[in-house]
Amino acid sequence: MLVNLNYLLKEAQNKKTAVAAFNTPSLEAVRAAISAAEELSVPVIIQHAQVHEEIVNIEIIGKIMLEMAKNSKVDVCVHLDHGTNINLINKAIDMGFTSVMFDGSNLPYEENIICTSQIVQEAHKRGISVEAELGVMSTSNYGEKLIDDSNFNKDDIYTDPELAFDFVKRTGIDALAASFGTVHGLYLTKPNLDFKRLKNIYDKTMVPIVMHGGSGVSREDYHKSIENGVRKINYYTYAARAAGEAIRKKIKESNDPIFYHDITLLAMEAMKQDMMYALKIFNNMD
Repeated sequence: MLVNLNYLLKEAQNKKTAVAAFNTPSLEAVRAAISAAEELSVPVIIQHAQVHEEIVNIEIIGKIMLEMAKNSKVDVCVHLDHGTNINLINKAIDMGFTSVMFDGSNLPYEENIICTSQIVQEAHKRGISVEAELGVMSTSNYGEKLIDDSNFNKDDIYTDPELAFDFVKRTGIDALAASFGTVHGLYLTKPNLDFKRLKNIYDKTMVPIVMHGGSGVSREDYHKSIENGVRKINYYTYAARAAGEAIRKKIKESNDPIFYHDITLLAMEAMKQDMMYALKIFNNMD
């Protein structure tokens, strides 16, 4: 069933869990995410990231996401991830997405507030949830080789708790994507998460916190993040890698002809299994 983000976040808050948010830039990814959630009987968020417009545009994949969400046996939120283009955000809203993210983290602070507030005002009129970001991740794009973030000043890029309080109060957002040590892409070194900062952000804002760059974090750090206010965890890179590695293994081991339709099914199953791993941890089922 199609639901908005607020509904899922309130449920997660009551249960002290986090909702998995999977980027789904292909039919196989959408099917894998919903199938994994249905098998475990847990809610899920499927997302279209603006950066994935070059893979498949929202007009194509968005319709698929919405249709499968409506027919799902579990609660599904359809969300636009890392939207910086206002036209794309409006397109998602008009299509029926139940949640959007405006990422103004690279804008001057006051401009971020103005833009975010305008989107919140319009989205809330239509019952659509809004996520926004404050602080900067240490990589720019999904899947790119990330930088070694061991030598930088945390205060330069991590979310400031005092600013977070002001930002949430003035914008009225439903969820805050906070920077506290995770990264987009594959980890070169073990992540060093700033849980004290995370708790401070949550205590001051009292809104659900979103973990971006959620792939590759340890089970223990996932649980600790959830204990400190994280209610939505974005997860993509490692599921996509699982599909790629399954295909690599198949090609390497097979001497028979390989057909594309078999590859898509193999990739879908690999993603589903990796997504189920994440879902079990986020829902305290591991």
